[in-house]
Amino acid sequence: MIRPFMAAPLCVALAACATAQHQQAQQIALPAAPPPGEPNGVPGLEAAQLRIAYGPPALVRKDGHNEMWRYDSASCKAFFFLYPSGSSLAVRHVETVPRGRDIAADESCLAVLRAHAAATPVS
Repeated sequence: MIRPFMAAPLCVALAACATAQHQQAQQIALPAAPPPGEPNGVPGLEAAQLRIAYGPPALVRKDGHNEMWRYDSASCKAFFFLYPSGSSLAVRHVETVPRGRDIAADESCLAVLRAHAAATPVS
């Protein structure tokens, strides 16, 4: 049983604990956003053109009318974000992991993925 004279100090202690936890949560920083910009020749590619240039994606995620296509190599991954454009889908944004220096997509990663697609026989 908590006596009335003990309730006030207990409330103060609980409030102090909650404040400390809230301050710790606020100190966690978000990672930096990728640099703006798109590599030349990629934005606007229609889905069929993307498949010709890069081959079949390793993963396709559908979100309503939008899609994300992921391509993998031993050294990097590329994520193409496609949105409705007329009667098909077109690339609006691309990112790679690791990122490029000046934009969100690393041109050398995209080149590796295109070369892999060109070397892979079409079945």
